[in-house]
Amino acid sequence: MGKKERLVVIGNGMAGVATVEHVLTKKKDMSITILGSEPYTNYNRVLLSSVLSGEAGLDEIILNPQKWYEENGIELHLGVTVKKINKKEKSVITNKGDVYSFDKLLIAIGSNAFIPSIKGMQNRGNLNQGIFTFRNLDDAKSMISWAQKCRKAIVIGGGLLGLEAARGLIHQGVEVTVVHLMDRLMDMQLDAAAAAILKKEINKLGINVLLEHCADKVIGNGSVEGLRFTNGKVYQADMIVIATGIRPNVELAREASLDVNHGIVVNDYMQSSNPDIYAVGECAEHRGKVYGIVAPLMEQAKVAADAIAGNFTLRYEGSVVATKLKVAGIPLASIGNFYEESTGCEALVYSDPGASLYKKAVIQGGRVVGAIFLGELDEYNRFYEYIKNREDITLHRKYLLTGQPSAITSVASMLDSATVCGCMGVSKGAIVKAIEEDGLTSKQEISEKTKACTSCKGCAPLIDQILQDVLGGEYVKHDGPQWFCECIPMTWDDIRKEVIARGLKSVSEILHVLGSGQGCETCKPGLNYMLSELYINDYKIEDDACFIDDKYYANIQKDETFSVVPRIYGGVTNPDQLSRIADVADKYHVPLVKITGGQRIDLVGISGELLSSVWTDLGMPSGHAYAKAVRTCKTCVGETFCRFGVQDSMTFGIEMEQRYQGIPSPAKIKMAVSGCPRNCAESSIKDIGVVGIHTGWEIYIGGNGGIKSKVAELLTVVNTREEVLDLTGVFIQYYRENARWLERTSQFIERVGIEHIREVIIVDKLGIVDRLRKRINQVIAAYKDPWLNSQQSDEKVHLVSL
Repeated sequence: MGKKERLVVIGNGMAGVATVEHVLTKKKDMSITILGSEPYTNYNRVLLSSVLSGEAGLDEIILNPQKWYEENGIELHLGVTVKKINKKEKSVITNKGDVYSFDKLLIAIGSNAFIPSIKGMQNRGNLNQGIFTFRNLDDAKSMISWAQKCRKAIVIGGGLLGLEAARGLIHQGVEVTVVHLMDRLMDMQLDAAAAAILKKEINKLGINVLLEHCADKVIGNGSVEGLRFTNGKVYQADMIVIATGIRPNVELAREASLDVNHGIVVNDYMQSSNPDIYAVGECAEHRGKVYGIVAPLMEQAKVAADAIAGNFTLRYEGSVVATKLKVAGIPLASIGNFYEESTGCEALVYSDPGASLYKKAVIQGGRVVGAIFLGELDEYNRFYEYIKNREDITLHRKYLLTGQPSAITSVASMLDSATVCGCMGVSKGAIVKAIEEDGLTSKQEISEKTKACTSCKGCAPLIDQILQDVLGGEYVKHDGPQWFCECIPMTWDDIRKEVIARGLKSVSEILHVLGSGQGCETCKPGLNYMLSELYINDYKIEDDACFIDDKYYANIQKDETFSVVPRIYGGVTNPDQLSRIADVADKYHVPLVKITGGQRIDLVGISGELLSSVWTDLGMPSGHAYAKAVRTCKTCVGETFCRFGVQDSMTFGIEMEQRYQGIPSPAKIKMAVSGCPRNCAESSIKDIGVVGIHTGWEIYIGGNGGIKSKVAELLTVVNTREEVLDLTGVFIQYYRENARWLERTSQFIERVGIEHIREVIIVDKLGIVDRLRKRINQVIAAYKDPWLNSQQSDEKVHLVSL
């Protein structure tokens, strides 16, 4: 058996490891050594901003765990830097003095942050205290640590990286200002119109933006105190982040006498001027271009691996420059040349600044050569294929931006060669093959098999469509109109229309008029809710139409006892309430007293005949822990006590809970108010979450924990409490009227779309906001506490046969 060919890889990042992954599929008998300068296995750098914001931890961004290297027989050395390449002896020497011989060498060492020449920025080549770049995981960790003790940060650079850093710092509770040299944000990806809309959305997040500002000097002696600009203005800051671009890391190659320009010069096989030395990623220059986004690097990795394996069947001919991402949570895509000023070009534009939507296609000679999408990315893949394949779009030009009536927009009509995951370079054909040959049935399985949807995850909706197209009913249930229940063979929406039209005011009446006269335990509580939503208290409440919990205003347990959860507004209690709860627990020998996740106290194991007496002795309102209704509003201590708090979350949370308590809804509604973006009240996983920022409040909707957790969507950013109460009230009422029975807010928003919700609630596209506002106020005014109301009406709760 011959000696294995040796591949040494300098760099353990995304481009280098992707190349190794492809090599492993092409050449099994190769000895592979990877030398990485960082102490981590390969991780997803696209998600660094999620680490900075606290939305993801290290384990969530790791792409290749230690086990992967071991299983594939890869010799991995972390925390080492290669200091010299010896071409003649075909070896590399590390900073530790270790020597590694190679037959093939792959350089994948990326780039370094460009540090502008600003006085007071550096001392002897090192950044001064409080000044950071944002290139790797250690940078993110250092920024998080520093943010804990600072109040104001300036981010220099209004490109993608700068805006992502700004968003992350906002979530760390820091007041952030982005300063940019050019006249618009993301000037390399957006035209002026799109950039103006983006700036407006960035401002809504509480991020200040200063355009056409050139930094001159860092103010401070030993620590950052501010930044002075060439226009003479000075802005206070105790933290500065540099995001002014990158420079390919070429010094190692230059010292080895490889051809170097802006990057390490490579041919179409990704070979350097030495045919046994390859380069991929941000350090490589191909045909005069250096690429700094993931998709081209993945294409380079495939070609390099093919050549390293000795095949030379693939050639890299450059990439369509395409950026598809979320900038500070805002969907954005830019492809190719988007300047219509280029020779022979013209632009088609759809712009709706009020809805933060912008679409632009640049056409040259009957072909799309560039495009911009902001706010909606549904058309991205279609336009990417137009540009990549140089398709003639003359026949359907008029439908380019307004929607295509033909089957051309269908996933079924996509060619197998069409790119689905631009980041990882995965085609539709590769995904279909994986589904059919490997029996895959989920996005997660597809990600594990093909690497699609492991980076920015923007291709997730398209993968869903492919799964549905290939698997049919095996994957997605029919989304068309479905009967609410077999007892009434009609949809929920149609039943509601008939109830209104016929003036039906009891569940039994609905069942007799619209159904067979018989109902079940599934449909009757739903119909009872429908009546409460339509008529508030002006309808007939029938005992057998209610859940057992709703009959007894308490949660039934498996032993047929009940749990009682009194309302503790905002999770803020006092000695008097605690004494009463303790006295009740003693008096009635309550077997379990439990603190709940909603910041309340649960008395568990109370028999049904004692409920009325327990309510009387407690003297506290119902917490509605049993109901399909607004339940609780969780809060943190906010600015009242917390040194990071920027808003009074406790007072506001109490106000919100008092306003919306007990309002009936299709499913339970949980709320939270956090006093700063650290989000200690977990606002991001609540049906309605409010987060305090320096300039006001962020409003989130549609989150939940439970079996299928869902992170809430940002509805908007406002300045005042009054605006929060107004918009959340309108949303609750719209949800009450339009959601299906037992449909959580997360499912409702997933069904109708967050953009639709924004159009209804924020833009008032349907012209119904005033009516919704009036209706929710009527519902609030009609609220009666069920425990108090039961006692006043001498209604005694007694346990019947369950």
